[in-house]
Amino acid sequence: MAIKERMSGNEAVARAIKQINPDVMPAFPITPSTEIPQFVSNMVANGEVDTEFIPVESEHSSMSAAIGASAAGARTLTATSSCGLALMWEVLYVAASNRLPIMMEVVNRALSGPININAEHSDSMGARDSGWIQIYAENNQEAYDNTLQAYRIAEHKDVKLPIMICQDGFITSHAVENIELIEDEPVKKFVGEYEPEHYLLREDEKMSVGPYAISNYCMEAKRAQAQGMINAKQVILDVAKEFEAISGRKYGFFEEYMLEDAEFAVVAIGSVCGTIKDAIDELRSQGVKAGLLKVRVFRPFPGEEMAKALKRCKAVAIMDRAEGYNANGGPLGAELTAAMYKAKVSAEVVNIIYGLSGRDVRVNDVKDVFNKLQALAEGDNQFGEYPYLGLRSL
Repeated sequence: MAIKERMSGNEAVARAIKQINPDVMPAFPITPSTEIPQFVSNMVANGEVDTEFIPVESEHSSMSAAIGASAAGARTLTATSSCGLALMWEVLYVAASNRLPIMMEVVNRALSGPININAEHSDSMGARDSGWIQIYAENNQEAYDNTLQAYRIAEHKDVKLPIMICQDGFITSHAVENIELIEDEPVKKFVGEYEPEHYLLREDEKMSVGPYAISNYCMEAKRAQAQGMINAKQVILDVAKEFEAISGRKYGFFEEYMLEDAEFAVVAIGSVCGTIKDAIDELRSQGVKAGLLKVRVFRPFPGEEMAKALKRCKAVAIMDRAEGYNANGGPLGAELTAAMYKAKVSAEVVNIIYGLSGRDVRVNDVKDVFNKLQALAEGDNQFGEYPYLGLRSL
């Protein structure tokens, strides 16, 4: 039976962690993810979980400790944001290349500079090619649900990769919403116990972790790691189907909102999708065939599936809450545009940068995007050369 609650995104994630009861959590505080280790450390102190909480001196140390714990055979997680994720940079690649199924709660926040503590996807998008699975949430409910599914994906024998569960800083992490929790026993049964095949503390284990690989072997290791990411696509769908059976909530690579007959579509990630849905509802009442493709899974990148979902559209706006600094747009825009070209999608496409450093996006802003998409489909490009949504005049 569902348990109705009201809680912030950080609290919802912490509740999921409590239900999972992982073995080890090294963590270092950084806004706006600080509450997650705070909640977990309180649970440890109160005897509510068996987790070994390790306070460390930096985020680099946090991920290093997580790698050691995971390699030893422990179910391990950490949490971070922004510059904390950047400080982990070297060891993010180590975790992925060692095929360690670590879970990391990433509460998305702008990277410096200028210094800013508000929502932006530049931190996790900067790590998009580090070998980690990445799943994003629109709201607190999804942050909770994605956390419950994370280990089932990462620990699968055909995957064995670390996973980031991402949500927007302050917008979801600190805002309180109504959500439905699942009772402890079904969660425990769904997540299961961690039983790694190889780990360093096994008495007869003969493997090494993080060895030097000469040129004759290193490329094969990287290809095997890439296969784990490829395999993750089917595992994500299989786990989501099992999760639907205990929750009633359906998940996939992305959500299609009014997209089936849409002529004009927006593609976006995270909390802005709620605003986009409100704008679409208004436009639909006026006869505009507007739709949304909300990206949930960014790694592995479901480009072929997204391109297929957008094939009927006349014009598409791909919205990035991160600047790619490639003089062309953002990371979602670059990857999805390539996928659409490969699939021979004929829609006009524009990549829009929005919401950097927590800049507000309103329903009228989104409606203006759809109005310009209609013009774009008729050959009138009103977006300009390098569109930023809500940018003050230069």
